Amino acid sequence: MLAPGLLALQTVRASAVLLGAGAWDAAPTELFVSRGENAMLQITYTRGGAGGAVDLGIECSIYTVAATVPAGASEWGDATAYGVGVVAAGVDTASLTQDEVITFTSQGAAAESFMFGPLTLGGVVERIRIYCRESGAVGTPGTVQITMNVQ
Repeated sequence: MLAPGLLALQTVRASAVLLGAGAWDAAPTELFVSRGENAMLQITYTRGGAGGAVDLGIECSIYTVAATVPAGASEWGDATAYGVGVVAAGVDTASLTQDEVITFTSQGAAAESFMFGPLTLGGVVERIRIYCRESGAVGTPGTVQITMNVQ
């Protein structure tokens, strides 16, 4: 039974081998997170070869379905690393933002799990998708599985 307030415990990516040559997932699974405030990811990575590592990218959409995206707008936006500027009276504030890729490097040959988050959804993100690639031993890609808990 799910805990009170839990919207969904969802499989973002079933355990599967990453694409070869360091290519990103071509069609990551879209998941609905409507009304969610936060999401936590549990990622399990098993390297394919020594030096294996996995990269994760997170995209969010404020649109419920693609048909509601206004002409000229983008359906998906990258989750970002954001640095809030210092606020001082009488002075403009400069804040920094950039795309963020999360990298996990394996410590050994066995499956390794780690948590990432919480991702702030703020009750306004409708959908989320997470794309992955092998970034360490690109000639021997590992496997990755991702589960997401949304509240």
